[in-house]
Amino acid sequence: MKTTEAEVTQLIDKLALLKKEIHKKIVGQEDTIEQLLITFMAGGHALLEGVPGLAKTLMIRTLSQAIELPFRRIQFTPDLMPTDITGTEILQEDQATGERVFKFNKGPIFANIILADEINRTPPKTQAALLEAMQEFEVTYGGKTYELDRPFFILATQNPIEQAGTFPLPEAQLDRFLLFIQIGYPTEQDELGILTGTTGTQKVKIEPVMSGKEIKQVQELVREVSIAQDLIAFVNKLVRATRPDTTSVTFVKDWVRWGAGPRAGQAMILTAKARALLQGRFAVTLDDIKAMAYPVLRHRVLMNFKAEAQGITADQATAELLKQVNLPKSRLE
Repeated sequence: MKTTEAEVTQLIDKLALLKKEIHKKIVGQEDTIEQLLITFMAGGHALLEGVPGLAKTLMIRTLSQAIELPFRRIQFTPDLMPTDITGTEILQEDQATGERVFKFNKGPIFANIILADEINRTPPKTQAALLEAMQEFEVTYGGKTYELDRPFFILATQNPIEQAGTFPLPEAQLDRFLLFIQIGYPTEQDELGILTGTTGTQKVKIEPVMSGKEIKQVQELVREVSIAQDLIAFVNKLVRATRPDTTSVTFVKDWVRWGAGPRAGQAMILTAKARALLQGRFAVTLDDIKAMAYPVLRHRVLMNFKAEAQGITADQATAELLKQVNLPKSRLE
């Protein structure tokens, strides 16, 4: 059913309320919150990275409290097993017949919003338990497939890889995350606000302002946002330029080991549409694509050993690409 103009306006207003509700507990971090909301609107998953103490977990928990959807938190540890996430079969006795039967006991993955806290603290075997859920929105156990409720979001946090006791996520799993969001330290003014607001007696209550049904409506609406054909061509050209074998950008040839696949282009267009809608627009601009290029490509462009040794990052490669790849002549610029 086609969404009416009044419903569209109401949904955009609800998104503004959602952002306001999150800011009751989270001071600053505008870009991070915007990118989290874009992840929800686009129906994907997000990976947040930052040093301990930057409110990664609090941010996700606050977001979940502001949305009327079941929420589960999974604390990833070195001894966590795949069945601790997906669930396992338990032996039960049928009261009527006395027969013993196995029943699947669903794990914490069977919720709508999943906080995978410190995902890089657990070995690859357990990390891989999320793969099917992230891509297919289902879980297979004992030869049976169990559908996950929609909407379904995995919001994972991790500490920087260089910290002790971590297991880097494999590239195939990283690619399943729509966005890779890096959280930096707060500004001096924001940090002052954090210290003032969190060390007193005042308690903040988060009120739910959006339902699961409204989130689904937003996801459908995002796909209706228009994008000019020349901007789609630009995204295609940008993603193809990340690949060392085919690029004409010298920076990429020198510093990049592997470029991004087609999923990067899909993610860039979809998140650009979500960003436009979040700002009350119904057409994508070049600025939307430029803004989303960084969190989309950050985990999909793999730097070579020489780049890692000299501290050259994927963000620097993206910045260079945005300078050198020819921009489209768009009326929407």
